[in-house]
Amino acid sequence: MSLEIAADKGKTVLALANNVKLAVAAAAFAAAEPEISEFSSLKLTLKNSSFELLEPNAIVKYLALDFAASPVYAVEESSVYAALKSGQKEKAVSALQEIKTPENVDLSAANIVLFGASYTYAAELPNLASWIKEFASKPEVAKGVEVAQKLTVLERTMPKGTGETHVKSGFLVKKTDESILPKENERNILITSALPYVNNVPHLGNIIGSVLSADIYARYAKNRNYNALFVCGTDEYGTATETKALEEKVTPQQLCDKYHKVHKEVYDWFGIGFDYFGRTTTPLQTEIAQDIFMKLHDNGYLEEKTTEQLYCEVHNAFLADRFVEGTCPKCAYEDARGDQCDKCGNLLNPLELINPRCKLDNAKPVPKNSTHVYLKLNDLEPELKEWVLKASEEGNWSKNSKTITNSWLKQGLEPRGITRDLVWGTPVPLEKFKDKVLYVWFDATIGYVSITANYFKERGITDAWTKWWKNPENVDLYQFMGKDNVPFHTVVFPATQIGTRYDWTKLHHLNTTEYLQYEDGKFSKSRGVGVFGNNAKDTGISSSVWRYYLASVRPETSDSHFSWKEFVTKNNSELLANLGNFVNRLVKFAIAKYNGVVPQYVASNIPAYESFEQDVNALLKSYIEAMEAVNLRKGLEIAMAISSRGNQFLQDNKLDNSLFTNSPDVSDAVVGVGLNLIYLVSAVISPFMPETRDQISEILNAPALSITDKFELVLEPGHNIGKAQYLFKRIDEKKIDEWKALYGGKQQK
Repeated sequence: MSLEIAADKGKTVLALANNVKLAVAAAAFAAAEPEISEFSSLKLTLKNSSFELLEPNAIVKYLALDFAASPVYAVEESSVYAALKSGQKEKAVSALQEIKTPENVDLSAANIVLFGASYTYAAELPNLASWIKEFASKPEVAKGVEVAQKLTVLERTMPKGTGETHVKSGFLVKKTDESILPKENERNILITSALPYVNNVPHLGNIIGSVLSADIYARYAKNRNYNALFVCGTDEYGTATETKALEEKVTPQQLCDKYHKVHKEVYDWFGIGFDYFGRTTTPLQTEIAQDIFMKLHDNGYLEEKTTEQLYCEVHNAFLADRFVEGTCPKCAYEDARGDQCDKCGNLLNPLELINPRCKLDNAKPVPKNSTHVYLKLNDLEPELKEWVLKASEEGNWSKNSKTITNSWLKQGLEPRGITRDLVWGTPVPLEKFKDKVLYVWFDATIGYVSITANYFKERGITDAWTKWWKNPENVDLYQFMGKDNVPFHTVVFPATQIGTRYDWTKLHHLNTTEYLQYEDGKFSKSRGVGVFGNNAKDTGISSSVWRYYLASVRPETSDSHFSWKEFVTKNNSELLANLGNFVNRLVKFAIAKYNGVVPQYVASNIPAYESFEQDVNALLKSYIEAMEAVNLRKGLEIAMAISSRGNQFLQDNKLDNSLFTNSPDVSDAVVGVGLNLIYLVSAVISPFMPETRDQISEILNAPALSITDKFELVLEPGHNIGKAQYLFKRIDEKKIDEWKALYGGKQQK
């Protein structure tokens, strides 16, 4: 008489347990396999007979012709069955843990029943694990398990989103102290950006050349939990300020107030995270600069020299180079400046101009002798050379920084004038020179010190600036600038520091950029060519995209070019298609299938997980090496490569509904590991795109992750993520021509 066995049609763990029992017993003792019946569930019947069995254990006993009593049944048929029926996994596991390990792996009815009940939870049953493994290796059992798995598609019960957070401690970005002071036994880094000159709106080349590059490194340092202070401010004294103030018909102070605000607004929009953004027109600047001047004077490193300059007899003042205009002796251009001809580009001496005139009142100036103070760089040269040789190697200065500095030293240093016949500047603290001010390029670099002093003054600890600036044993000074500023930071300022005989914190690492050009030409505010700080905001494109693009074309070893086409391509093909896709795809899947809760998972359930982990850690190691060396472009490339590896990870493991349904252990692990990889990506992109990092942190419902030494699984099972968000938007390529026309110069309007 033939048998028919209808399998359990349920989608629960109890249904799987029942079907494992039936399928193993059938494989061992009957020709028929259990099948899903459209009309009935879990039944054994004899054809052409009224005989039927409805209870799985009874069916196993009947097929095995084994009705012997066993203590397994008492536990399995009461405690385990009740727990599985009510979906109480913990109770089921607890009851199974009480069962004594069987003495053999025979295909007895009791052993088949126990195996079916414990199969799903084998990893959590140390008392039965080895027995289950051995029993499962029997051919009949293996075949039965295969049949049961095909018959039973578990309906997964996902935890409800409660908003709970489970983030492993020890890997987060530490909170910064209210006042950032050097700390014992920590890496203390003082970071400065070249002080932007206050007489104009900064363009993109200015921004990436100094403040943005410095900000990227400062954010990296802080995300590595180094103790870092980042200061900057506007450079406000000098001839250019007076000249611009005349053009705008305001006082120099009014001009400085106006453009200090403009610069601050631009940098705020770009997300430049200064700890303090100050200015050089402060009492502390005067106090510190004059103290340094007098120390140089007292130590014999200053001298007087008399030179011939142009003097205006109408307003009775010597004229700075830019206050003289006239005809260029090289090309006959009638509006050449005293320092340079804008038409032919030649550097000039005001005395060379044909028919010179005063910019203030159009009067003809006359040559007249003027005595100035000079810094005796020649006397300081031996010590300076020794310092440059050591610092440039230990601090791994960028190549262009070394080249420019060495060219100055190779020529031999001469005394350099550090005073000017101006009103707008730091007064020279000597009675004989009371009508003169300190030359802006001597004065400006001291601005780093006074700005730091003002940071602490506002916090009520006035003298604390010395803990950064007079602490060379415990502080590393990192400075960022365009190549035109190098000599003042590697020759003039360090020589000044040496000459005071104070124990200054001197330059450790100098990072210098070449020039960023605009399309096929140069930025020009007067001609309306190029994108300036305020223009970037006007495009409606987020600051994250601008920061990403500028960092990706940062002119580190040679000039680079801003291109609207490349700008749009990088947004659409890199940010949107790589980073945006990785985050959006996985987060939406986790919300749809897991209610936004990180599942319980075992990473090793992922095929080739070790290889994946090695790939990520190798990339992370390279990223840290690049950023430590301040190779920012390379660091960004590697950060995006980690995101690309995330996309590949999802692709390799075919994360979709099928994986979720048919390989739940793998799906759980891919989601758990993948969300942690997104967390890591948020950390490594944070120096470049801080707003995007904040957005990802909000999506993951987790605080800022530090840049860890290796890939860590910091988001733990049970952690609830937030809502999905789009990180980037596609830019219509039609905008390229529109923007090129808008910012291509007044002649195109």
